[in-house]
Amino acid sequence: MNKLLVALVLSAAVTLSGCSSQSEVASVAAGEKKATLLYHFKSGSLDPHNEWAVLRAGVTETLVRLDDRLQVAPWLATKWETKDNRTWVFTIRDGVTFSDGSTLDAAAAKASLERAVKASKTIGKALKIVSMEANGQELTIVTSDPHPSLPSELINPYTSVISVAAEQKMGTEAFNKAPVGTGPFKVTGFTPNSEILLERNESYWDGPAKLEEVVFKFNEDGNVRALALQSKEADIATQLPAETVAAIQKDSDLRVESVPSLRAHFLLFNQQKPLLQDIRVRKAVDLLIHRDSIAKDVMLGHATPANGPFNTRLPFGSTDEVQQQNLDEAKNLLQQSGFQTGADGKLTKDGQPLTLELITYKARPELPLISQLIQSDAAKIGVAVTIKNVENADTYLRENKDWDLATYSNLSAPRGDGGYFLNSALMPGGSVNAAGISNPKLSEVVNRLNATSDIAQRIALTQEAVSVIKLEVLHTYAVYPNLLVGVNQRVTGWKPGPEEYYILTNKLDVK
Repeated sequence: MNKLLVALVLSAAVTLSGCSSQSEVASVAAGEKKATLLYHFKSGSLDPHNEWAVLRAGVTETLVRLDDRLQVAPWLATKWETKDNRTWVFTIRDGVTFSDGSTLDAAAAKASLERAVKASKTIGKALKIVSMEANGQELTIVTSDPHPSLPSELINPYTSVISVAAEQKMGTEAFNKAPVGTGPFKVTGFTPNSEILLERNESYWDGPAKLEEVVFKFNEDGNVRALALQSKEADIATQLPAETVAAIQKDSDLRVESVPSLRAHFLLFNQQKPLLQDIRVRKAVDLLIHRDSIAKDVMLGHATPANGPFNTRLPFGSTDEVQQQNLDEAKNLLQQSGFQTGADGKLTKDGQPLTLELITYKARPELPLISQLIQSDAAKIGVAVTIKNVENADTYLRENKDWDLATYSNLSAPRGDGGYFLNSALMPGGSVNAAGISNPKLSEVVNRLNATSDIAQRIALTQEAVSVIKLEVLHTYAVYPNLLVGVNQRVTGWKPGPEEYYILTNKLDVK
């Protein structure tokens, strides 16, 4: 590890204070069932069709879900069938009520999906629904094209089933502060960007939750989350900084779950900028990335070097060797694209130094450290990288077009399939395609994938898509990080899942 990175890691571990409040205190009187969870992303609204926090907090559920084997499984729908991949019939589970006591039937599910499509352009594009019909507990969905992946698209938290009737009664503003779903918990209070107060839904269809109350707090500072866990102010703390793990594990009352995830940390290229339209420049940046150092020195072993968007443990992951850092070749490519090395060692073109703006954010504490490592290595070949920390990366990247690079992190296979990431991150109009990538070669492959239901063919087409992504250097992938979740030993009946969707469940308990 170079001296700069050592300094950065040490500075990131500096003790912070002032994170406690009455609602954070996890200690409870004998017999009470309460817990506090500290989450790494904040939410300014609880609109179920624009925020994942609502599903993670156990307030809402979807028609289908991922099971422990990362396969599509029934949830609010018990089964589904199709004869042509366009007309689908979903059977809604009997005996389910919303937390306000109203009944879930096909008509309620239809109204919820209609709201989701209206509230989220992403969902509208992903579901491709042209019509729906409700008949008792049977919901018929017709899509514009053959859509074999429709069931997996309905795993998306943005398709959470909510009571539209309750929203009409409460008003949208009030509803988005206390949405009515079918989950094991219901909202009793919400402070935007601070916390959700939850209580047990006594009429939950799968049996009342073990916990009576939960405080679901938000804090984007990883060190604050680690300290809250260590001081016992939080029972669960998500996305811990890797450098805090050793100290936490010294406390016998605490443990850290390091779970291989379905996530990739990578760099976005803003191909709206002429400089980044040059594949030689993108390839040069790719060659700057020291993946082994990121996995070992930044993530402290809680990650593996990446060779594409999908973890190599997945059947459609790339089998290629991981790209090794090669600063000489990176510099050579930049010189081929017209940059010259001056007497001061800086690369310039037309008298202007090569300077790249790199956007990052601290909710995932390793990303700023990765940015610093890239900045340090780029300087070795005469490239200046300026780092800009932003509060909300998604909003910033959508609303600003002057950036060059951005650290990003995405669940690349959250539903056990590569189609979601390929469509959302690399296709025109995709929900997380902040760089506006539009590549005809890739689009042709993904369109074939979208029309294919055979599993073996989908795997082959996904691998073909990955080959195009790597050949065109549309992203540069750094590592596959582990989930680092701190847990107080008083927590039982729970462990974090690699899909990162399901956190508060009716099985989660405390001693």
